[in-house]
Amino acid sequence: MTAVGPIGRLGRWSARHVRATVAIWIVALVGLGIFAPAAEHALSGAGWQDSTSESVTARDLVQEHFGGMSGSALMVVVHSDTATYGDPAFTAAVDRASRLLDASDAVSTVQAPQPGQTVSQDGHTAVIMGGSGKNTTGMVKAADDLKADLRKAGGDGVTVELTGQSAMWSDFNEANKTAMMKSELLSWPVTLAILVLAFGALVAATLPLMLTIIALAMSAGSLYLATQITDVSIWAMNFALMFALALGIDYALFIVQRFRGALMGSHLDRDEAVAVTMDTAGKAVLFSGLTVLISLSAVLLVPSPAFRSMALGIMLSVVFILLATLTLLPAVLGRLGGRVNKLSLPWVHEGEHRSPRFARWGEFLWRRPGVLAVATIALLVLIAWPILGLRTGMPSIKVVPEDDSSRVGYVQVQEAFGPGAPGALQLVGPLADVREAAATAAKDPAVGQVTQVQPGGGGMGLAQAVPGVDPSDPALGDAIDRLRAELPANVLVGGGAAENHDLETALGTYTPLAIGMILVLGFLLLLVALQAPLAAAIGVLTSLLATGAAFGVARLIFQEGHLSGLLGFESQGFLDAWGPIFFFAMIFAISMDYTVFLMSSAKEHWDRSHDAREAMVGGLAHSGRVILAAAGVMVAVFLTFALSGPLPPKEMGIILGVAVLLDAVLVRLLLVPVLLRLAGPAAWWQPRWLDRLLPDVRFGH
Repeated sequence: MTAVGPIGRLGRWSARHVRATVAIWIVALVGLGIFAPAAEHALSGAGWQDSTSESVTARDLVQEHFGGMSGSALMVVVHSDTATYGDPAFTAAVDRASRLLDASDAVSTVQAPQPGQTVSQDGHTAVIMGGSGKNTTGMVKAADDLKADLRKAGGDGVTVELTGQSAMWSDFNEANKTAMMKSELLSWPVTLAILVLAFGALVAATLPLMLTIIALAMSAGSLYLATQITDVSIWAMNFALMFALALGIDYALFIVQRFRGALMGSHLDRDEAVAVTMDTAGKAVLFSGLTVLISLSAVLLVPSPAFRSMALGIMLSVVFILLATLTLLPAVLGRLGGRVNKLSLPWVHEGEHRSPRFARWGEFLWRRPGVLAVATIALLVLIAWPILGLRTGMPSIKVVPEDDSSRVGYVQVQEAFGPGAPGALQLVGPLADVREAAATAAKDPAVGQVTQVQPGGGGMGLAQAVPGVDPSDPALGDAIDRLRAELPANVLVGGGAAENHDLETALGTYTPLAIGMILVLGFLLLLVALQAPLAAAIGVLTSLLATGAAFGVARLIFQEGHLSGLLGFESQGFLDAWGPIFFFAMIFAISMDYTVFLMSSAKEHWDRSHDAREAMVGGLAHSGRVILAAAGVMVAVFLTFALSGPLPPKEMGIILGVAVLLDAVLVRLLLVPVLLRLAGPAAWWQPRWLDRLLPDVRFGH
């Protein structure tokens, strides 16, 4: 019996107790999967806020003292090019829309159009307000339920559209859900085709899909249970699917390739082949999964329910993929044995673990390290250079399809009441202080007008400061900061635009902290895995080059609008503010995935030979094919999202696709090997004091 460590022994046990292992997974899958179908309807469409911000506190005050007329209230726009407010057809449409709002249990009060305030000067546009009787998630769901019926309330040349923040998130989530489903349907056959080519056998190619389906079903069930405790964003499900598919492919490729080598190349029996595979490749997968979890945990720093639940969704999928890879996959491989190569392609070498082509590529890199290192770094820096001018902002109305109700109503409100009307700021506080604040706000250059102060319960007052600029204009953010500095201390500035501004500010504050946390923890984990400070530093720092290059491309495409016609989107003039922190965490997680595969293989060769050349060339020969194949699948999957209609999936697909392509081809398969060549034995040097601190981790057996 081969001597192996804990991960190898776990794999051997799973292979020898297939029925028990499968039974445990069936029970777990049924226990959680039974809740999966209900997850989609329980997930939240809201949560895009800084829960600790002034604007959220202001929203709570407006909810309590002013009939729910906060930023999450429903805004119904009645418009006609021919009829005016008071005409029979116009009045009939207003009455029908008001009755629909009044019948909804999510609407606390219905405020009819008020001439001089919510009726335009020409009378062609009027606004009905529906006070929010539920939290932000409940109001987005109310918008889901009401928007189609409200549209039908129009007639005789009069249109009725539901807009406002809750309606925008409703349309935004619906459009993204539809687009993501189309992309997922397209990505599955593409993925299977690439997997067949990568694995060289249909049976082997189905293994990562098995892991993905199991992890996704269990993640969905877990997310449903989480909704019973707190709000969970619907995006958590989308990202969970992406990462379940991506990591399921990565881990299965690495494990199956190593298993084939042990079974056919080393001629071990099934159980021992599994044990050796899990003691080497399985250990690398464990460190990879921990690295991914560490990267995503940094997103939890942002005090936003949407961000935290999205990170939670991905982390759940990673945990389930990791557990299945370390237990269920070894059991299946132990049962399949040589049948893992069933329905194989004719040119596949079943027992080949070391790739001759990547060995030759490693020898080529060994001979020309200096020139290749300089050229690769220069190219990546050149691609990353535009990042210096990258601007970010909260999603504007442009992320919603042009014919959706919230965007149509938004445009109608702007045309009738001015560019800043959809983003009115709310000044709330003690009545006397609000009167003083209203006078001060009226003098601000970014404020177009201030409504009459409205008294409310508890001696509170409320005024609306209507900006003179579009809600997505950076000048509005500056105005919010000025008002908060100039207004009485007891007056809070809220409203949908203020909530977006506060979340953007929070993202700007927490992004550097999260990135620093990801880099430090990633380095420490690699240090434990590789037992070599310089090798760990190479693995972490090179990840920054591919990430920077991906965001450089993102600026050219999404901020400057290059290729917007080809890709079918309208540039906002900036990248969505949640992109840098969330995409960085995702890119770093994936790149470290490849780093662990490459470096663990190189470390295995170093521990066996103490030859820097054998470590570099052998590591590349044994992991290069897996990295290239896994990257090919992920790039194909991510780019299918670039074909989606709305802007956010395009941002996600292109940025992640470019990052994975650059990281795999230029960083892991070129730059890291030549840096290991230049470092020589120093790459694997370990100080004695560090040897005493770290646990003994080896990837050989």
